[in-house]
Formats: sequence, structure tokens, C-alpha cells
Amino acid sequence: MRMLWRGLLVGLVLLVAVDAGARLAVAAPEGTPGELGPPVRGAPEIVRPFDPPAQRWQSGHRGVDVAAAVGSDILATGDGVVSFVGRIAGRQVLVVDHGEVRTTYEPVTATVPRGTRVRAGQVVGRLDAGHDCGQAAVACVHIGLRRGETYLAPRFAEAVTEPIRLLPTNAAAQIKQRSREREEAAAAALATALASDAPGPPPASSATGLVRPASGPVTSRFGMRRHPVLGVWKLHDGMDFGLPCGAPLRAAAPGRVTQASFNAGYGNRLFIDHGTVQGRRMISSYNHASRYVVGVGQQVSAGQVIGSNGTTGYSTGCHLHFMLWVDGQLVDPQRWL
Repeated sequence: MRMLWRGLLVGLVLLVAVDAGARLAVAAPEGTPGELGPPVRGAPEIVRPFDPPAQRWQSGHRGVDVAAAVGSDILATGDGVVSFVGRIAGRQVLVVDHGEVRTTYEPVTATVPRGTRVRAGQVVGRLDAGHDCGQAAVACVHIGLRRGETYLAPRFAEAVTEPIRLLPTNAAAQIKQRSREREEAAAAALATALASDAPGPPPASSATGLVRPASGPVTSRFGMRRHPVLGVWKLHDGMDFGLPCGAPLRAAAPGRVTQASFNAGYGNRLFIDHGTVQGRRMISSYNHASRYVVGVGQQVSAGQVIGSNGTTGYSTGCHLHFMLWVDGQLVDPQRWL
């Protein structure tokens, strides 16, 4: 009960603390939380993932805990204005207002005053001791993300430092040739899929009405795992389907394409807003694709080919990384497919 009252008190104070006059534009996919910069130096290691309660008044973990040493620099995860600095429920809290959303950092002693305009990556505080992140001898910073009164799942961009390697003199020509071969094979596979994608009833769907976005087997499920590229223990925020590069990717449900862009970690990614599905607001994302054949603003049907599989971004091989948001919260797609 004490933890419940503490959570309610923190939420109430942070809501009041927002400076409505200091609003900045935020580049984020329509209807989705958007991606944050790292709150600590180096690749963020999530030691406790986002685990919101079923009801607002129940206990849960309304943010993520990122491992960091006590006294280490805490960085702004995006451009914004510091809207609150102070003590809440016995610990120091800092809030940065990004316009559409705001981030909270605790327990953190601020090094910038309220009203300061900050940039992504700028030092805004130092980590204090005292936050229980569920692992012995591990200190961490709790990062929260909110749009209005709704808690969202923080997602962090990742930075990787690659070792320097010497390549043979003909490496550039070989890379270009292999790239052309892959593009030609992918284009041929996609053309075949589009030619057979005739109008008609959608593919067989699950009990929730969603169809599988790819035909391959599931190779990695939603949950904590060691990242295959970064080597850190972190949340795998989607479901991976293993299938060849160039294989067709399909919309999981009817909807409208809201974003198609490139991300260093997710590679080529596309978002579809499905509106209301069984009374819940739903958005899906398709990542690491080689290309897409639908554009922003286009309406798609369930099972429609939207692009071809690839291995762009931080990827160890051809696969689809499928993500799903329900009522603004990142969820395990397995529960809906």
C-alpha cells in the first residue's frame, strides 16, 4: 500500500510540474511513443523493463530501469525544457518536457535549473543511490515517459562503436556487386508476391483478427535477452520472424501507413495505425526491411504485401522484427497473433 501511495503521489506531482508554456516539437511516429536517446553514456542496459499495470490505480513498473554507477552523468534523452526539479517521496526527480511527451529521471540530482532548454545528450544531472532495480549490487536510473496521463514504453536509440578493420583494395567493388545481386533477387521475389496479391478475402487470421506479418518461423520472442550485436542484456521489444531476404511482408490488420523511415538500429521501418481492434487502439511496426511498396497515408488491408524482408540496421541476418502497441503501450505480439 505504501508503494501504491508513493506511485500515486509521484504521478500527481509530475503532472502538476509540467510547464505548459514550454512546448517543443518532437519527431515521433504518429500515435507512437517515438525513440529516445540514451540516458547514460554508452549503450543503455535495461535491468528492469516496462511493465505497466492493467488498471491505472494498480501497482506496476511504469518506466524502465537503466544500469548506471552512482554519481554517473545522466543525459537528456531528447531536446526539451526542464519543467521540474525537486524532491518527491524522498528522492530527487527531474522532468524534461519535450512537447508531445515528457521524460522523468529519478533518483537524480539535477545539474541544470528549472526552465533550462536542453539538447539530446546534454548532461542534466548525476545519479543518486537508493533506487531498487531488482538486482543486487546494481545501481540504476528510472526513466519514465508520459503523454498526458498515459505512461508509454521508453525505447532508446543505440550507439555502437565498430572496430577498425583493413579491407582489400577490391572490397568496394565486391560490396557493390553483392548489393546489386541482393537487390535484384529481392525485387524479383517482391514482384512475384505482388503479382499473386490479388484482391479477395484476407489470409486466415487469429482469434484477435490479426494475420501473421510473415510466413517464416518465430526465431526470437518478446522479452529480455542478450542483444546479438551489442552484447548487452536488454529488452527484445518485438517478435522476430526468420525468412529469406526479399520475402514478402504483410500488414497484420487493415489500417493506414503513418511513417516509413530509416533508423540506425531498426533499419528500414514502417508504422501502420490500425485504429480500433477489439475495442483497443493498435499500431504495428515492421523493421529491418529491404524496401516497402506502400507509402505514408496509404490505406492497406489485412494480409496485403507492404514490402520485402531484409537485414537493414542492427541485424545479424534476414528477418522481420515485428512490434505492436496496444493503447499506447508496447506489448508482446504473441498475445495477439
